Amino acid sequence: MGRATVADIKGRDFSELDKEAKENTENTNKGSNTNKNRNTTTSDSRGRKNRRRQKKTMVVHPVQRLFDACKDVFAHAGTGFVPPPDKIEQLSALLDDIKPVDVGLSPRMSFFSPQAARRAPTITYLHIHECEKFSMGIFCLPPSGVLPLHNHPGMTVFSKLLFGTMHIKSYDWAVGAPSNASAVAEPSQTAQCSEVRLAKVKVDSNLTAPCKTSILYPADGGNMHCFTAVTACAVLDVLGPPYSDAEGRHCTYYLAYPFTKFSGDEQVSIPDEEKDNYAWLQERDKPEDLVVKGALYTGPVIREN
Repeated sequence: MGRATVADIKGRDFSELDKEAKENTENTNKGSNTNKNRNTTTSDSRGRKNRRRQKKTMVVHPVQRLFDACKDVFAHAGTGFVPPPDKIEQLSALLDDIKPVDVGLSPRMSFFSPQAARRAPTITYLHIHECEKFSMGIFCLPPSGVLPLHNHPGMTVFSKLLFGTMHIKSYDWAVGAPSNASAVAEPSQTAQCSEVRLAKVKVDSNLTAPCKTSILYPADGGNMHCFTAVTACAVLDVLGPPYSDAEGRHCTYYLAYPFTKFSGDEQVSIPDEEKDNYAWLQERDKPEDLVVKGALYTGPVIREN
């Protein structure tokens, strides 16, 4: 989602892990090294054993591994950047293995509880990390929570459903259709739908965890999507590069209309049997009933150095 809906809590409420003290293992013997392989002191021997023991017991948690991989994969990210296939596979594999407990989540947490039906359920965003090259965060949706149809301009996005069932409907701009094509609306629709653009449905189905990571690209894979929580669910998002108003990567929301809602442009010809796979999208303001609040990420803290 765009910065307008993501709490600006970049590191403000997070503490960084204290740096581990470095063990003094340097051999202070200034004598000749001729016999060092045979004349190792007892203290040096113990030091090496301690270091080996530390290496064996040191565990890098999954979120840290994901962060380290993102630093590598998105090191040269900019608008339109798509990682090479091996890097995409690397990130996907790491995300596939992440479980709710790895990020400090449980379906019993309060922001997954059902909410009153008189308003759209509030969605919670847990900020993990954001820099110029990529961002990491988790959207927590209670039952019936909706992230409205929106885009990811010039971005590659990895979405991992951590638990629950979510309906995803996504679109790509129709290949070969005129850019910003004009469509003629029915008389009752003319005032509010004067300009639309043709898009093709990429995904329209439910996902239930555990499942594979979903990936969308700048011009393919369902760059415009809508999430609807069938049950309480959580989705871990990695965006590279992240939204940036200064660099022209704005979050835009859309209304979707069936292809048959409009008479269409003369240049657009869709066979009858495929018309359900297309829709007219119209830009809109951020929905008034969309409420996304920030909350403290309580999972393992990443080490940025």
